[in-house]
Amino acid sequence: MSANYTLILASKNYSSWSLRPWLAMKMADIPFTEEIIPLYTPQTKERIAPLSPSGKLPVLKIEEKGKTHSVWDSLAICETLAERHPEKAFWPRHSAQRAEARSICAEMHSGFPDVRKTLPMDLATAQATPELDENVQVQIARIAAMWTSLLERFGDGGGFLFGGFSIADCFYAPVVTRFDTYAIELPPLARAYAQRIRALPPMQEWTEAARKEPKRQD
Repeated sequence: MSANYTLILASKNYSSWSLRPWLAMKMADIPFTEEIIPLYTPQTKERIAPLSPSGKLPVLKIEEKGKTHSVWDSLAICETLAERHPEKAFWPRHSAQRAEARSICAEMHSGFPDVRKTLPMDLATAQATPELDENVQVQIARIAAMWTSLLERFGDGGGFLFGGFSIADCFYAPVVTRFDTYAIELPPLARAYAQRIRALPPMQEWTEAARKEPKRQD
């Protein structure tokens, strides 16, 4: 489908939400222009406001046939891309696997609040492992068990959660970076999966850019 895409992102070092659709488009080899609005500046909210009804990033602008419309929220963007580019296999082909992939993406989208709070995304700086309370440990264990189960069932098809790379991997890529930043120990299959995600050329590109950004000044 012919269209011009502009993906408006927040700071690469801190925005897990922005990484997801960016990685999806990169891995699917869909051309797009990116714009970055730094977080945690006096101008951040003012710059985002006219672009996103929710006041949050990312936003995907789609220009076609002389008209432009926008999609906001990382899950909505990924679903829109999957609909517009069915040949890219953003979701698993098998219906049962596709349903499970959507379920774990929704779980990531709305869940794991203690992991988010205790292990905030920060690609530029390795951190000591913080004290992990019971809620954080339970949520980390859930993620590790999820990855292990999926890799045992489908990983032989390509090494990703559902064999071939999919939106599900995009949604857990930021978690991979969090576990790396804070030196979280993982079981063997989950650890190998995290290493594969970090080794992806687009992930290396994103990380390199994140490390060049100005650090947040509290």
